[in-house]
Amino acid sequence: MPMSPPPDLASLSLADIARLAEADKLPPVDKWNPEHCGDSEMRIARDGSWTHQGSPIGRQEMVRLFSTILRREPDGNYVLVTPVEKLDIEVEDAPFVAVEMKAEGSGEAMRIAFRLNTGDLVTAGPNHPLRFTEGPDGPRPYLLVRGGLEALVARAVYYELVELALANGGQEPGVWSDGAFFAVGAGDGAVAA
Repeated sequence: MPMSPPPDLASLSLADIARLAEADKLPPVDKWNPEHCGDSEMRIARDGSWTHQGSPIGRQEMVRLFSTILRREPDGNYVLVTPVEKLDIEVEDAPFVAVEMKAEGSGEAMRIAFRLNTGDLVTAGPNHPLRFTEGPDGPRPYLLVRGGLEALVARAVYYELVELALANGGQEPGVWSDGAFFAVGAGDGAVAA
């Protein structure tokens, strides 16, 4: 069955985004426990690109499909899992990249949604917190997507977040989304309202 193309974030309201995200049913990978079968010979680079045996996976539909069966194990490793097999996959940083952002509202009523490189839509909030770490090349913002899987927020999107954080007028630079406050700086980020 073909996957639908990723939505255009700019044309959607946050209510539309929430409905689409809720309707996007994913396989129950957390309930599948097959035997480990080996290495998939796949890798997800820091920029979100996927390769198999060193060659780029050029079909975005394939990347989207594989991303739906991706799981993070309790030991921190990543696997591709189906009901009958489990294969290791190397992830350089985070398995997803947040490539676009849309904000609506202001102050504590603000909601911020992100589109990932796979087309998935995620609204930051208590169930999908933002966190910020310090890396060798500066701050690294991350968004929890699901089940321990995170998205690295692309640099251009991070600058949009910082602009919102500085405009909020609070004592501490940060952003509100879906009732949670996320301080923009190194640390774990979230402070619930």
